[in-house]
Amino acid sequence: MIISFKMHHFFRRLAVLVLVITFLFSSFACTFSWIGLPRSSTPTEVPPVPSASSPTPTPVAEVTFTAVLPTPLMETETLVISMLDEVTGLALNPTNYPMQSIDNQTYRVSLPLVLNTVVRYRYILTGNTQIPEDTSADTLVRYRLYYVTGPGVIEDRITSWTGQPFIGPVGNIQGEVLDAVSNSPIPNIMITAGGIQTLTDAAGRFFLEGLLPGVHNLVAYALDGSFKTFQQGAQVAQGMVTPVPIRLSPASIVNVTFTVSVPKNTMQGVPVRLAGNLMQLGNTFSDMNGGMSTVADRMPVLAALPDGRYTLTMRLPVGSDVHYKYTLGDGFWNAEHKENGENRLRLLVVPMTDVSINDTVETWQAGPSSPIMFDVTAPSNTPAGDIVYIQFNPFGWTEPIPMWPVGNNRWIYKLYGPLNILGSFGYRYCRNGQCGSADDIATVGDTTPGRSVVTGLVAEEIQDTIAGWSWLQDYNPSELIGTEIQARNGSFMAGVEFQPTYRSNWSISISQAVQNVQALGANWVILTPSWSYTRLYPLVFSTQPGKDPLWNDSALMINQARALNLNVAVFPSPQFPGSASGWWQAAPRDTGWWLEWFEHYRQFILNYADLASISNAQAIILGGEWLAPALPGGLVNEESSGLLMDAENRWRAIIGDIRTHFNGKILWALPYNSTGSLQSAPSFLADLDGIYLLWYAPLSTQTNPIKSELETEAGRLLDEEIAPFQAALQKPVIVALAFPSANATATGCILDAQGGCLDWLTLSRPNPDMSYVSLNLQAQADVYEAMLAAINARAWVGGLISRGFYPPAILQDKSASIHGKPAADLLWYWFPRLLGTQN
Repeated sequence: MIISFKMHHFFRRLAVLVLVITFLFSSFACTFSWIGLPRSSTPTEVPPVPSASSPTPTPVAEVTFTAVLPTPLMETETLVISMLDEVTGLALNPTNYPMQSIDNQTYRVSLPLVLNTVVRYRYILTGNTQIPEDTSADTLVRYRLYYVTGPGVIEDRITSWTGQPFIGPVGNIQGEVLDAVSNSPIPNIMITAGGIQTLTDAAGRFFLEGLLPGVHNLVAYALDGSFKTFQQGAQVAQGMVTPVPIRLSPASIVNVTFTVSVPKNTMQGVPVRLAGNLMQLGNTFSDMNGGMSTVADRMPVLAALPDGRYTLTMRLPVGSDVHYKYTLGDGFWNAEHKENGENRLRLLVVPMTDVSINDTVETWQAGPSSPIMFDVTAPSNTPAGDIVYIQFNPFGWTEPIPMWPVGNNRWIYKLYGPLNILGSFGYRYCRNGQCGSADDIATVGDTTPGRSVVTGLVAEEIQDTIAGWSWLQDYNPSELIGTEIQARNGSFMAGVEFQPTYRSNWSISISQAVQNVQALGANWVILTPSWSYTRLYPLVFSTQPGKDPLWNDSALMINQARALNLNVAVFPSPQFPGSASGWWQAAPRDTGWWLEWFEHYRQFILNYADLASISNAQAIILGGEWLAPALPGGLVNEESSGLLMDAENRWRAIIGDIRTHFNGKILWALPYNSTGSLQSAPSFLADLDGIYLLWYAPLSTQTNPIKSELETEAGRLLDEEIAPFQAALQKPVIVALAFPSANATATGCILDAQGGCLDWLTLSRPNPDMSYVSLNLQAQADVYEAMLAAINARAWVGGLISRGFYPPAILQDKSASIHGKPAADLLWYWFPRLLGTQN
């Protein structure tokens, strides 16, 4: 019997709400406003109030900032303190104040700042160019924080300038943040000192490494305002660690109602959003495309009132300083302005009782240019539920903005401003905010200049038609030879693993992504939250907003999957600045470094064990191919990794620690590359509950093999390699597949440009396309069908997981993601039958 089926139409029925892929060089985030946009104000006299406007008069206090330079300035150079606006974008609306020389390395300025606010600032060296300050790790100072509680004096030590390598003594701060009422640890608190930022983990721990010796202003700040801000001086000594215990008082919550009148030329029915500096107002606390930090899709939308006004009631923490603005886009595009064209940024310090705020948007425009209407018709094969986004390129690609649907595949977006700064600029369309991946075929990839438009005094309407979407095409229905599928017991794992790459604008797409997984008939979803390695020595390993999901985002993902009755496994995965192998090669790997590495890994994995426990996940997965140098017998470039002699005991201790934090299953992700590769498996696997087998072993030596030969080889490997291993270990083995949709995928080696083998993740989005790799959707489906058939005949196999799922959009690309591909059709057919939920 031959069964013909196609699931692509099913996924089209599912509403996909997505955010945008972000890519931003941190130095670019600080410099483009100086080359493509008007320079920020640099007043010769300090204005009487900060740039933010307040609904009611707000008291101010004079704060004196003193900056100590690493070296004296040249005659042509000056020093400014740059007050930053994270709502509009750190690089888009700074206000610079010149500082006065006290001696050749000390500068000072006094500013009137609003009481009970937390200001964001950094120092800039101005001359022929403008150069922001740097850390001892030669990374950009995103910003420093100062909590204004009254008149104050603060002394900052500038470590270095961007482009000038740092050499000198440093010290460290470490501590933990506890709830002053419950005494429980608080995750996701931003800690800053000396221009360095970090976030607390599940145990409330934080580490600030590489600080200059001296006193630093240390601030603990809740991203959502739920705890009162903490501030104190911290003395750092050379080569020493300063302990700083912190207790934060939880803030009370009140109702704040925002009601706003909008300009008469505002299109009726379009979403009016509230952009702000808190997490719940769209702030990602990361550097995104174009230097922006806020994302439209994460901002709350106001409800329209019958009289034409808009309103929103939010529960906000008492004492939070809320910098906010109204917008038809994000914090920059189509955000409100003053009549004179200046950026509008409002300020509310949340009072102790419920409050109503009545605002009026003066204009969405800036300058004399008239609004531009973009009207686009999308192709008929656009998946139902997909949202068309528009992305603008005035000085580099900024964050995509969701367009407004008008029906029949038509989308519009009226751009009001800021158009006074642009002249001509580029724009493009994409699906679900995935510009650079899910593009209009006329403007593919991040190097495209896009379509072109010119601002003018006369209102303009641009009508476009998208001829097609990249990586989206119809494919022929799969054909399956009817097979008697053996239903397994409830312990069988049938599911999907999300790809480890993450962007902070993906969070809104996760709900629909887990619905897609559920629609396959799966019973498990594997989530892959991460921390990032940002420094080798001293080792820095922590959450990096924008690259790693924040604690709240990870918890939300788990809760969304659990709400759909999916089992959840948390598979923590690190992010590296380059390749994992290159990182290991560059590491010192001496005794002291390894001791530090094990402690950082322990904190990393316990952070996610706590997350899994609190969120009621069913399993946590350790291991992975990247860990090979840290396992007994580990190698780097075929030489000993220098691992500690007691590494085996350290791994057993970590597993024991996890069991004290988490009651679910603990699996180990074990790579299976070739015949005999399982013989070197570490002996501590006996302490775990199962093996998550990362299958990379080839099923053929042919580029386009026969499907029956793939099944035969899959069965042989399972019988001769995996079965004896499973029998000896007496643990369940779950087969996890990562086969890209490309020629030669069955060989386990898709060649790179140098003739080596590509890492399968290289083909994942948002990485650029590898043109020398040939797309082959059927090759991926054939491997899956062979593996499914082989597993079906072997009842001892504990499950099958598809790895590399790309959550934000259907892409029929070369990656291992099965989202919207023929391989997904196979899983939709097989999973319910393997689980016994369908005959």
